[in-house]
Amino acid sequence: MTQFPSRVPQTARTARTRRAALGLMALFSAPVALSSSALIAPAYAQSAAVAPINALYAALGQIQSSGSGTSDARAQAIAPVIDRSFDLSTILHSSIGMRYTTLSADEQSKLLTAFRQFTIARYVSSFKKGGDAKFTVSPTTRPAPTGGSTIVSTTIGDGSDSGTAINYVMMPSGGGYRIVDILLNGRISQVAAQRADFSSTLARGGVDALVTLLNHKTAKFMNN
Repeated sequence: MTQFPSRVPQTARTARTRRAALGLMALFSAPVALSSSALIAPAYAQSAAVAPINALYAALGQIQSSGSGTSDARAQAIAPVIDRSFDLSTILHSSIGMRYTTLSADEQSKLLTAFRQFTIARYVSSFKKGGDAKFTVSPTTRPAPTGGSTIVSTTIGDGSDSGTAINYVMMPSGGGYRIVDILLNGRISQVAAQRADFSSTLARGGVDALVTLLNHKTAKFMNN
């Protein structure tokens, strides 16, 4: 993959970094705004909820480095962090809706495998080798309006401005927290926006159609 030159006009750098932030939400087709809460979560919950985001951003910084290798190598590097940081099964279930519960265990497993590869590939595409995205994570969390979850506020930018707000909805899992949704500009839900795409594809062609769609997007991201 071609690296960006070390000296790039500021406007180009800013645009490229903004595209990386927006790339996290590449499937959004029906943005849904969520309200926020001014309440502050307890200190323990704050540190536990923030830890997966710090780990994710550290890994994204690594796959941007000039020595991070091919797209496949970068995917292998980021995959374990995504597995630890995200509750992919919950995200997939929420993205499909109630129809998910009618699927067999084998069908759910097939979809989850495809969705995991798709998620990994989207990060590889959004944070390219030679990129210069900078990540800022607020140490203070707040409760989400519903569902007993916690919101971690972050920004992604290139240091030239305040960056793009990318917030994470975190749920307790296995003694820690894992991501169950991403909010662009602090309020636009990834899960809600991709639900129309996923559920309509499933309704039209069943599990195989949705797997094919996800695999097609994965291949496009990996070759981008």
